[in-house]
Amino acid sequence: MAFQPIDRETDYLLPPSVQEWLPKSHLARYVVDVVEGLDLSALERAYAGRGSEAYHPATLLSLLIYGYATGTFSSRKIERATYDSLAFRYIACNRHPDHDTLATFRTRFGKEFESAFVQVLQVARENQLSRFGTVSLDGTKIHANASRHSALSYGHCEKIEAHLKAEVQELLALAAEADQSAVPDGVSLPDEITRREDRLAAIAAAKVKIEARAKERFAGEQADYEAKLAARAAKAETGKTPRGKGPKPPESGPRANDQINLTDEESRIMKVAGGGFEQCYNAQAVVDTESMLVLATHVTQATNDKEQVEPMVEKIRANPEGLNQPETWLADTGYYSAKNVDVCLAAKIEPLIAVKREEHHPDWRDRFTEPLPLADDASPVETMKHKLKTRTGRAAYALRKQTVEPVFGIIKSVMGFRQFLLRGLDNVKNEWTLVCLAWNLKRMAILRPQ
Repeated sequence: MAFQPIDRETDYLLPPSVQEWLPKSHLARYVVDVVEGLDLSALERAYAGRGSEAYHPATLLSLLIYGYATGTFSSRKIERATYDSLAFRYIACNRHPDHDTLATFRTRFGKEFESAFVQVLQVARENQLSRFGTVSLDGTKIHANASRHSALSYGHCEKIEAHLKAEVQELLALAAEADQSAVPDGVSLPDEITRREDRLAAIAAAKVKIEARAKERFAGEQADYEAKLAARAAKAETGKTPRGKGPKPPESGPRANDQINLTDEESRIMKVAGGGFEQCYNAQAVVDTESMLVLATHVTQATNDKEQVEPMVEKIRANPEGLNQPETWLADTGYYSAKNVDVCLAAKIEPLIAVKREEHHPDWRDRFTEPLPLADDASPVETMKHKLKTRTGRAAYALRKQTVEPVFGIIKSVMGFRQFLLRGLDNVKNEWTLVCLAWNLKRMAILRPQ
């Protein structure tokens, strides 16, 4: 059998033009074509024009988008890829932006990613990739750039604080003694005291932040408590006796299990899929059911999704014309409340929000039956429940699982994005926008006419 020779000595040259490095249908070409067609004037104006020539914002943004789309998130890895990968070389025009430049661009212009995100959606609409009529909302927990083992509870703060204060007093007493024979060799009393005082200062700062959170929580709970009292009083005035016990007044002040993370204090301990608790953020996305493109993004510290419908509706309505008025809104039972139904209706969107979990093995006849006619005086919630029981409503709601959940699955398992690189809620929001921007371009490259 003949084999091709193993020859590493003969000199080879890349094609003289970067345009010949990649096939016409390559994702890197599509990312470059779209990004360089966006209005990035706000980014361009941010440069002072002093010093050496800067890399064009379109180049740096394209590198970040292609990196996130292909599972290369670290700025150091992107810099290395501009040497190792033809696709990254093509995007960078055979130049090599260093990792500091890429990292600074990502944090400095994070807010501008929102403008690029919306412009890319406009490109999708102009190319008629979707009608953007039915959308699905869901959330997913994504690990923060912090360990849950770096979290400190208020109760533990007080225990450590008492222990450290006792040690400081002991060390001060030793330092005041003329005979310091009781001090072990190699121990510097001033250094030991300073170390403990620094820890006490850090714990005191952590306690202040936990107390501020507790104060904010109490204000919200007190408002809910007063609203429930007012509702019971109004019901009593109609002659009807309110059922059950009255609402329990909230307790002020921090609780022993209130925690703060010393690495990323704005992240929260959240229950994750598969069991257990991790330091996470709750990432939200509104996905178009026809094209699977993300129409709006949000990140919250809330551990559940109950209060996320209103902010996501507002974000959708802030989009340009053609992207701001979906006809139907799908969401699972985690988003259900009468208030959220009213929010959708006020925005002229038909809500289809599951009221309870569906049975895994319903009777086969249920799929072919229609509910009884709706009463004339039905409330908005009753109207929505009735629609969900109809064959049309069931078919529409079934689109939810096959749109937004696969998007999260691909982002996490194919693109490999399971943990934020940046810290702090604002930075994390910007990074999630960048992730969804990369997903949209990756998806649009598949949907474009070949």
